Amino acid sequence: MKMKELLLEIGTEEIPAGFVPQALKDLEILAKRELEAKRIDFSGIRTLGTPRRLVLVIQSVSEKQRDEEIRKIGPSKQAAFDAKGNPTKAAIGFAKSQSVPVESLTIVQTEKGEYACAVRKESGKPTLEILSSVLPGWILSIPFQKSMRWADVPIRFARPIHWIVALFGGEIVSFEVGNIRSGKMTYGHRFMHPGPIPVKDFESYLRGTREASVIVDPVERKKKIEDEMIREGARVSGKVLRDEELLNEVNFLVEYPVALCGAFDSKFLSLPREILVHSMKEHQRYFPVADDHGQLLPHFVCISNIQPKNREVVVKGNEKVLKARLSDAVFFFEDDLKISLDKRVEQLKRVVFQAKLGTSYEKVMRFKQLALWITERIDPGLREIVERASHLCKADLVTGMVGEFPKLQGIVGREYARISKERPEVTEAIYEHYLPGFAGDRLPSSPAGDIVSVADKMDTIVGCFGVGLVPTGTADPFGLRRQALGIIRIILEKRYSFSLRGLVEESEKQLKEKMERPVEQVRDEVLDFFRVRYQNFLLDKEYPFDVTDAVLSVSFDELLDVQGKIDALRKAREWKDFESIVIAFKRAMNILKGSPPKREINPPLFTEPAEQNLYQSFVKAKEKIGLHLSERDYPAALMEMTQMKRPIDEFFDGVMVMVEDEAIRNNRLALLDEIGKLFLRIADFSKLT
Repeated sequence: MKMKELLLEIGTEEIPAGFVPQALKDLEILAKRELEAKRIDFSGIRTLGTPRRLVLVIQSVSEKQRDEEIRKIGPSKQAAFDAKGNPTKAAIGFAKSQSVPVESLTIVQTEKGEYACAVRKESGKPTLEILSSVLPGWILSIPFQKSMRWADVPIRFARPIHWIVALFGGEIVSFEVGNIRSGKMTYGHRFMHPGPIPVKDFESYLRGTREASVIVDPVERKKKIEDEMIREGARVSGKVLRDEELLNEVNFLVEYPVALCGAFDSKFLSLPREILVHSMKEHQRYFPVADDHGQLLPHFVCISNIQPKNREVVVKGNEKVLKARLSDAVFFFEDDLKISLDKRVEQLKRVVFQAKLGTSYEKVMRFKQLALWITERIDPGLREIVERASHLCKADLVTGMVGEFPKLQGIVGREYARISKERPEVTEAIYEHYLPGFAGDRLPSSPAGDIVSVADKMDTIVGCFGVGLVPTGTADPFGLRRQALGIIRIILEKRYSFSLRGLVEESEKQLKEKMERPVEQVRDEVLDFFRVRYQNFLLDKEYPFDVTDAVLSVSFDELLDVQGKIDALRKAREWKDFESIVIAFKRAMNILKGSPPKREINPPLFTEPAEQNLYQSFVKAKEKIGLHLSERDYPAALMEMTQMKRPIDEFFDGVMVMVEDEAIRNNRLALLDEIGKLFLRIADFSKLT
C-alpha cells in the first residue's frame, strides 16, 4: 500500500510560551491515538512549533484504512437453528441486522456455550477522506491551560487561529475550523517576512519558513540561542549562566532568535546574587553573565525575536529597562533592611492567610509548635534552630522586595537573615521550607528545613480540610495535593520515622479554634487524602496496584514502615512458594467469611495430625515473624510465612473445617483466624491478583 506524508500546521496569534511544549506533546498523542483507532498505518510522527504555529508531520501514512473483519455474536445455537439445522426467525433477524446472508452464519464456542456468529468484512476508506473529517477534531481537542473565543467564531483555542496548512501527499486536506479554511499557504516571520509562502510538502515547508526568518524546529532554535549566547558572553570575557527553565521559555517566545549583550552599572552588583539574577530573569527574561569564577559581571544577554537594523539602539533600550528594574530592587532592598525580621513577624498579624484560618502570624505560631513536635521525634537537639527558623520563615512576606517579586519569597528571607547574622542553619531553613515546590523539585538539604517544610504544609492541609476547603477533581486552589506529595517525599527520601496520624492529630490541636468540622472526620479524610496521594506516587514509580492496595488496606501510619512492607511484598511475589501461600490465605479467608466470632485456640482439641502440625508450625512462625516485624525485616517475615506452606497444604487436603462438632469446628476456625491475623500484620493477601 502506498505511503504518503501528512503535514498539518496551525497558524495563530502568539501562544504563551508555557503552553506550546505541552500542546505539541498533546497533539502528537492525539494523532497517534486517532490514527490507530481509524486503522490507518503510520510511522515517523513528529511535532514542531513556535509561538505562532503548531506543526505535526507524519512521514509514512497509508493512503487507505486497513480492511476490518467484524465478528458479532448473536443468539445461542439452540435459538438460532431448529433440530434439523434450519435457521429460525432469530437467526434470520440477526443476519439481517448484520447485513450478511443467513447461510454465512457460523457456530462459535463461547464461555456461555455455542452461539451463532456473523462475520462481515468492512473495506477501508481513503485516508484523505477520513482526515478531512477528523483533523478539525484534532485541532480543537488540544487541551490548553486557558483557551479563548474571538470575534463571532464559535470555537475556542489558546489564541485566534489565522491559517491552517493541511497536506496529505501534497494534496490539500479540505476542512474548516471556525472561519478558517485549510490550504497550502503558510506565513513567515510577523515582522521580517510576513507574506504568504506556498507549501508542497514538509521539505518545502521547512525551506520556505527558514527563508522567511522562521526556525520551526525547537531543537534547532534552542541550539541557535545557546550558540549566540556563548558568542555574546565571550565578547565581554564572560559566560552566560545557564538556566534551563528560562532557556526553554525564551525558546518558545521567538521564531528567529538573536542574542544581544548589554551592560548595567556595576553598583547593582551589591544586591544579593539571587535578587539580582531574579530581577533580570523574572520580568525581563535576561540571562546573567559571570566570569570564570562564577562571579556576576555587570552584563546580561537578552534574546530578540528580530534581526535588528541597529543592534546598539535595541541594546540601549534593554539596558534602560533593566536599569529601572534594578533601581527598584535596590530601593526595596535598602528600605527593607530598615526593619528587622523579628519586627516583620509582628506585621504578619495584618496579613490574612485565609479568611477562616486567620492571619499568617497565626499560621506561623501554629506550625512552629507542630515543627517542635516533629523535632522531638527526629532530633531534639535541633529545637533551637527549628524554633527560630519557623518563627522567621514567613517574615519576608511583608517586605517590599517580595511585594515586587513574589517568587522571591524564601530567598529574600534567607538573604535578610544572613545580613542579620542569623545562624547558617536557620537562614537555609527559611528558604528551604518552601521545598519541594513542584513535582520533581529538590528537597530541603537539612533536617531543620525538612521539619519546617513538613509542619507548614501539614498546617495548610489540615486547616483547609478543617474548614471545608477540600480539593475536588478539578480545583485545588491551595495546592494541597502538591503539598501532601512534598511531605511524603521528605519522609520517605530522608527516612524519617514518626506517626502520620500523630502528626495530623497534633496539627488538629493547634487548629482547634479554627475547626468548623468534626475533628475525627477531618482526621480520617486527611489520612485518606494522604493514602491516595501515596498510592499514586507509587503507581507513578510503576509499583503494582494490587501490592500497594494489599499493604495500604491494613496499615497506613509510619510511611517508612509501610514502604518497607510494600517493597518486601513486591519482591516476595517472585519466590517459588509464595503464590501457594497467597492461595492458602484466600482459602482461609473464604472459610472464615460469615462464621461467628472465634474463640481462643484450644490445642488439646486438635486431634488430626495435619491440624496438630499446622498449629505447631504456626506457634513457631508467630514467634519468629513477630521478631522480624519488630526489627522491620519484612523480607525475613515473609520468608518465614512461606515455611508454613507444607503444613497449610496438608491441613486443607486432610482436614474438614466445617464439621458438625461445634467445639472442634470453632477450634479449627480459631486457628485459621490467628494465621490470618498473622499474615495481616503485613498485608491483606486476598487483594493480590
